[in-house]
Amino acid sequence: MHVETHGHQIEVTPALREYVETKLQKLSRHFDGPLEVRVQLSLEKPDHKAEATLTIAGKTQHVDASAIDMYAAIDLLTDKLDRIVVKHRKKIVDHHRGENTARDGTFG
Repeated sequence: MHVETHGHQIEVTPALREYVETKLQKLSRHFDGPLEVRVQLSLEKPDHKAEATLTIAGKTQHVDASAIDMYAAIDLLTDKLDRIVVKHRKKIVDHHRGENTARDGTFG
């Protein structure tokens, strides 16, 4: 998993960067493939805002979350990203596991 953390009109401290990376590590437990996440943290008074662009299997998803402090915004963002990854994993599961004459090699 590749995580980039940027700040918009806010300095990203090492503590914030580490918090983002540890929270986003739980995404990899749902999906084994490569994940790219670009996180942007910003301050829109009075709220703190966390935005993420998730690239998973060639598809791009954009998620944002706002809260009263930055750590709460990161928590909300992580929950939303987690739901997206779980939803994506369920879409790629093979739903055609039943009997199929074409797959079995027997026709008619």
